[in-house]
Amino acid sequence: MVPVKRPLSPHLQVYKPQLTSILSITHRGTGVLLSLGALLLAYWLVKLAAGEAAFNQLQQYTTTWYGKIFLTGFVFSFYFHLTNGIRHLFWDIGMGLSITNTYKSGYAVIIASIALTLVALILGDII
Repeated sequence: MVPVKRPLSPHLQVYKPQLTSILSITHRGTGVLLSLGALLLAYWLVKLAAGEAAFNQLQQYTTTWYGKIFLTGFVFSFYFHLTNGIRHLFWDIGMGLSITNTYKSGYAVIIASIALTLVALILGDII
C-alpha cells in the first residue's frame, strides 16, 4: 500500500474561507491599519502644533480623493476593531460561543462597523 501524499497542516487550498476566518484576518489587518493611522495622527498633531500654515499644508492632502479613502479606511478600521474586540470580550466570559451565535455576532460586527463608519464620515463631513 502506497501512502497518500497529504498536506501536513491545513492551508488555503484545502479549506474554503468562512466568516470566522475572514473576520479574524480582517481584525489583524485593521490592527495594522490602526498602527499606520496612529502615525498619521501623530504627524497631524505635530502639524497642528506647528501653526496654521503647516496644518493647512497637510489638510490639502487629507481632502484629496486618496486622503478621503485613507481616512475612510482608518475610521472603518477603528470601528471594526472596536466592535470585534467587544465581541471577543464576550467570548472571554463564555458568552456567544455557539456556532449560530458566532455567526450572528459576526454579521452584527460587520453591520455595526459599516453603520458607525457612515455616521462618523457624515458627521465629520468627509463624505
